[in-house]
Amino acid sequence: MHISGKTVTVNKNINDVFNFLSDFNNFEHLMPEQVSEWQSDSESCSFSAKGMGKVGMKFAKKEAPYYIEMVPYGKSPISFALKISLSEDGESTKATGEVDADLNPMLAMMAKRPLENLINEITAKLSTVL
Repeated sequence: MHISGKTVTVNKNINDVFNFLSDFNNFEHLMPEQVSEWQSDSESCSFSAKGMGKVGMKFAKKEAPYYIEMVPYGKSPISFALKISLSEDGESTKATGEVDADLNPMLAMMAKRPLENLINEITAKLSTVL
């Protein structure tokens, strides 16, 4: 299952946005209100989310300053990759999120909305937090 998130404009240069996203300690401010029990260090995080249960994430790829990919770690109820692509737009940065998940049709029906909400909240809040 592939979910394309919304593109937002962040009024910061691409290096500032990439550096912010490269530290999971900053993600607590980007999470939807359905997220609870947040824990993080610079390279990983874990949280509970309604509709998804307990989730742990870590960075899989960081390609400065254009791309960050996060994947689950530990006991995750679903297999997914959360990706954020960045592009320069003058003095601003365009951020686009997407999710790729390997789910059976039943799980896909249950997880699609929470995953879509997660990626759209992260990018939407990115434009207001930075």
